[in-house]
Amino acid sequence: MHRRLVLGIALAASIVLPVAAQAQSSLDDILARKAITIAIPTDFPPYGFVGTDLKPQGLDVEMAQYIAGKLGVKLELLPVTTANRIAYLQTRKAALVISTLGKNAEREKVIDFTFAYSPFFQGVFGSKSLSLKSFDDMKGKTVGVTRGAIEDMELTKLAPEGTNIRRFEDNNATIAAFVSGQVQLVATGASVAGNMMQRNPNLGAEFKLLIKDSPNFIGVAKGDDKLRTRINEIIDAARAAGDLDRLSQKWLGRPAGDLPR
Repeated sequence: MHRRLVLGIALAASIVLPVAAQAQSSLDDILARKAITIAIPTDFPPYGFVGTDLKPQGLDVEMAQYIAGKLGVKLELLPVTTANRIAYLQTRKAALVISTLGKNAEREKVIDFTFAYSPFFQGVFGSKSLSLKSFDDMKGKTVGVTRGAIEDMELTKLAPEGTNIRRFEDNNATIAAFVSGQVQLVATGASVAGNMMQRNPNLGAEFKLLIKDSPNFIGVAKGDDKLRTRINEIIDAARAAGDLDRLSQKWLGRPAGDLPR
């Protein structure tokens, strides 16, 4: 009986250990191959989109480039969609997913997450020439918002009496109202605002007030602790050096701020 028990444990170990070794070996494989495949969006500006030169660009793309540079390896970009990005990670077609990925309990059952690397938020945006230090300063001003959106519901709670909130039927109409000067301020999501500022630099628009924050994390295969730990080290160093703030400022019009670890 003792001999059979020992053999059973040995057999179980022979099955489990290769799986564990595979889960832990991706960083070693990346460094040996001198290349890393990172999944990024190409249809979600300003985080990831195709520029006029037909090359991917955006905050998530630059973060992927930053990580590859710190690892000292070649970057292989893998365009993904919201629907398939986690599947690419689970099947090991990508070592990392940097694609506006929010962390929640359901996703944590199937993948792991690094520290947060960038903000994803709803906020109030306006011209740099317009002073706006708090929601109280919105009194007497006109702000555009998309009807029924998260920012509409939250803004209704935060805006003081006397704020003229104009509601539009979709994001395009809301942004068009701001660009044309029909409203002084616009309340919208980071992606919509970032795209607007990239396309209309002459507006001199900037982030003013935070409505709601939901930061982005990098996705890692479940149990890939060695790679996750190394990426966390890179994110921590980037935070300390101010690189995360600079990246966020460039693409979103605000610093990354105090992101969760």
